[in-house]
Amino acid sequence: MTKPAKTKLPFEVWALVAGGFAVALGYGVVAPAIPQFALEFGVSNFAASAIVSAFALMRLVSAPFAGWAVARMGERRTYTIGILIVAGSTGAAALAANYTQFVALRAAGGIGSTLFTVAATALLAKVSPVESRGRVASLNAAGFLLGGLFGPVLGGAVAAFGLRAPFVFYFLTLVAAAIIVAIALRGSHAAGSPQARAGTAGQNGSSGEEAELTLRQAFSIPQFRVLLFSVFSFGWSSFGVRVSIIPLLVAVSFGGDATMAAWILAAYALGNAVFIFPAGRWNDSVGRKPMLIIGLIVLTASYAVMGFAPSLVALAVVMLFAGAGSALANPGQQAVLADVLARRRGGNVVAAYSMSSDLGGVLGPAIAGAIVDAAGFGWAFALTAALLAAAGAFWCFTTDSRKITA
Repeated sequence: MTKPAKTKLPFEVWALVAGGFAVALGYGVVAPAIPQFALEFGVSNFAASAIVSAFALMRLVSAPFAGWAVARMGERRTYTIGILIVAGSTGAAALAANYTQFVALRAAGGIGSTLFTVAATALLAKVSPVESRGRVASLNAAGFLLGGLFGPVLGGAVAAFGLRAPFVFYFLTLVAAAIIVAIALRGSHAAGSPQARAGTAGQNGSSGEEAELTLRQAFSIPQFRVLLFSVFSFGWSSFGVRVSIIPLLVAVSFGGDATMAAWILAAYALGNAVFIFPAGRWNDSVGRKPMLIIGLIVLTASYAVMGFAPSLVALAVVMLFAGAGSALANPGQQAVLADVLARRRGGNVVAAYSMSSDLGGVLGPAIAGAIVDAAGFGWAFALTAALLAAAGAFWCFTTDSRKITA
C-alpha cells in the first residue's frame, strides 16, 4: 500500500468542515426527537416516518434550483441563504401546534438544506487536490460524523427539557454554521459568484472561463451512473431508514424513549468516527472501488440482522458495525464525484448526485414505514439490505474512478 503524500488543503475545506460539524451537532440532537415528536400528534408509525420523507422530498424537487443558484450566486452566498432557511423553519417547528404544521415546516427546511448541501459539495469537489480527494471527503464526513456522535449524546440531555427543546438547539447551531462559513469564505475567490470570478480573472489577464461538465457528459461516464444508484441506496439506508425507523424500533420493540434512541444512534456515529480518517487515506492509496465494496458489504450485513436484535445492547452493537460500514463507503462516493468533475464546474452534476441521495431519503422512510405497519421491522430492514447489496455488486463490475481521464 502506497501512502499518499501529504498535501496542504485549501482553507475552504476547513471552513466547510467546521460548518458541517455545527450542522451535524444540531441535527444529531434533533433527529431522535423528530419521529417521536410526530407521534405526540396521535399519528401512525407511517405518518411519523413520513416526516423524514417530507424533508427529503423537498430536497429532491429543489435540487435543480440549487444547481442554478450555485451557478448564478456562487457557493458562499448559496450556502448561507440555504442554511438560514433551514434555521428559520427549524425554529418555527419548535412552535408547531399540529402535525400539518410540523410537516410543512420540515418540508420548507428541505429546500434550504439542498441549497447549502449542493453549494458545499460543489466547492469541495472544486478545491480538492487530485491526490487528496479521499482525504478531503473523509474530513468533510468527519465534521458531520463527529457532530453526529456528540449530537445524539447531547440530545438525550436536551430532550429532558421536552421534545420541542431539540428544535431550538438545532436552530442555534444552524445560525452558528451560517456565520462560520459566511465569514470564513468571504475572501475566497473559488467560492464567489461566477461573475466575480470572471472579473477577477480578467483583471489578471486571463479569460475567466471555467471548464464545465454537463449532466449529459457526466452520464456518459460509467462510474457516475453507478454512483447515482450507490448514493440512492446510501440515502435510503443512512439518511432515511436509520433516522426514521430506528427511533421507532427503539420505542415500539423495546419501550425506549427519545433519550435511548439517541444513544442507539450514537453507536452508529461512533462506528463512523473510528474508521472515517483511515477510510480517507485508504481511498487515496488503495482506491475507491475496494473501499466502496467492503463498506457496502458491512452495511448490507448490518441492516440484514438489525430487525432481529434481541436487546438494546445487541442493537447498539449492530449499529456500531453499520456506522463502520458507512465510514468505509461514504468518503469513496464523495471522492468518485470529485474524480468525475475533475476540478470542473458542474452544479447540475452535483444536483443530480444530491437528488439521487434524496430520492432514497424520500422513499426509504415512507416505504419502510409502510412495511413496518404491514409486516414488521424485519422485512423493512431486509429490503434496505437488498438495495445496499445491489450497489456493492454494481461497484464490483466498475473500473476505479481514479482511472477516469478528464
